Amino acid sequence: MTKSLTQKKFSIRSRLHSFSHAFRGLKAFFAAEHNALIHLLATSLLIFLAFIFPVTRTEAVILIFCTASVWAAELFNTAIEKIMDAVSTEKNQSVKFIKDVSAAAVLVTSIAALCAGCLVFIPKIAAW
Repeated sequence: MTKSLTQKKFSIRSRLHSFSHAFRGLKAFFAAEHNALIHLLATSLLIFLAFIFPVTRTEAVILIFCTASVWAAELFNTAIEKIMDAVSTEKNQSVKFIKDVSAAAVLVTSIAALCAGCLVFIPKIAAW
């Protein structure tokens, strides 16, 4: 086997180093993407509402998964857009399609998360 296919020995130091790459990616994401601020505001509102109107453990899990899905979709969308920009700087219908579909994934997860949030919080707000 070639060296690139062999498994490296587990190292806590290398695992911690891999986290630094992820945090650097988050920092770059927040610096470059205006939509990140919208998601951050929505997430902050969600956390605020969860403290004002306490949620059950099940509701919390649902809200966490929905929120994480939106963030993951936005991060993947950003990565896909950057890849497509590197692939082609000219107008290209295939690149446009790929970018539009990845943006649609963010829209779908955002709408689903909004629906879940409404299902959790509207009855709590109405009862208040």
